[in-house]
Amino acid sequence: MESLAMLEKLRQVNASFPYTEPMRKWKEKGKKVVGWLCNYVPEEIIHAAGMLPVRLTADSKELEMPDGDAYLHIYSCSFTRSIFQMAREGQFDFIDGFVATAMCDGSRRLADVLDEYKILPLIYTLGVPRKFGERAEALYRSEILNCKKKMEAFFSIKIPDEAIKESISVYNRTRQLFRRLYDLRKSSNPPISGAETLEVLNASVRMDREEFNQILESLLQELEQRRIPSEGKTRLMIDGSILNNVEFIKGIEDLGGLIVVDGICNGARYWEGTVKDSSEPISALAQYYLNKFPCPRFDPPGVRLDKVLDLIKAYQVEGVIYEIIRYCNTHTWDYPILKSQLDENGIPILELDLEYGAGASGRVKTRVQAFLEMLREKKEAR
Repeated sequence: MESLAMLEKLRQVNASFPYTEPMRKWKEKGKKVVGWLCNYVPEEIIHAAGMLPVRLTADSKELEMPDGDAYLHIYSCSFTRSIFQMAREGQFDFIDGFVATAMCDGSRRLADVLDEYKILPLIYTLGVPRKFGERAEALYRSEILNCKKKMEAFFSIKIPDEAIKESISVYNRTRQLFRRLYDLRKSSNPPISGAETLEVLNASVRMDREEFNQILESLLQELEQRRIPSEGKTRLMIDGSILNNVEFIKGIEDLGGLIVVDGICNGARYWEGTVKDSSEPISALAQYYLNKFPCPRFDPPGVRLDKVLDLIKAYQVEGVIYEIIRYCNTHTWDYPILKSQLDENGIPILELDLEYGAGASGRVKTRVQAFLEMLREKKEAR
């Protein structure tokens, strides 16, 4: 498989995680970095303030978490405990502020303990409704507005609407480029693997967004000339909890699977759709973020289930792998609802209960290999 120059650039960004080289250059210019945790934090507000939005994740491997286990309950998911461990060790000391959400108990408790012990400077914990509709949008709009005001007070700045509109344009460009990238994966021989796609996604939230957009646009041009034979591979969708470990995806693809699409929060759920052009950018952001490809915490679940089924059809998915970070209640509750829907539509699903950062261990490979063999036998029997 030939090397892609732009993909190598993004790999270099990820290789310098957590304080990536683009972040270092940003800070050397005297600019600020603001961390965020969840898909429902509008990065555009941070970007419009002239600051670098950085998604806080832990490393792409399992960590020893003595502090995470001590300060957070063991039943908190290993994603939040891993982030706390890294923060406690000073690995996020370059962060000038942190915007959290109340999306789940794990993220709320993480924000609480980071604030209580002054490990990271918490700016605001954004409340997010669980339902759709005008009242929910109005509530969410007020939360975004409060977050904006908190940022302005925290940093003694003003964030004008025109700056927010410009940032919306920058981030909409990212969404359009990701749409093009994912559309390439619909082909019978996608020019980019699932593991490579995750590398692109990881880098997108660890660097300057304008620079990332330029690199992604050039990468798309490279991919137009790339050919990767994938005959005999089984087309899969990955869904479930946040996933940053490229080796986990690579392990699945080395066994003969091909991840052609996903439903994870740092994947398709991150970039799907675009923010509408509006004279009231805060309202436009509230409408977009609340109505895009939803998290499983939203009610009714049918909106998310329909989206998953649409992706399965569009990407010719033969089976779904649903990875759940241990003690991630949101996705644990989602699984039986999703499985029931997929069973009705004849789509096999494999559940994998993992620790955050886990790779393709022997146990995982054995289960995935059996799943792939079942899918192949099913295909041959048609």
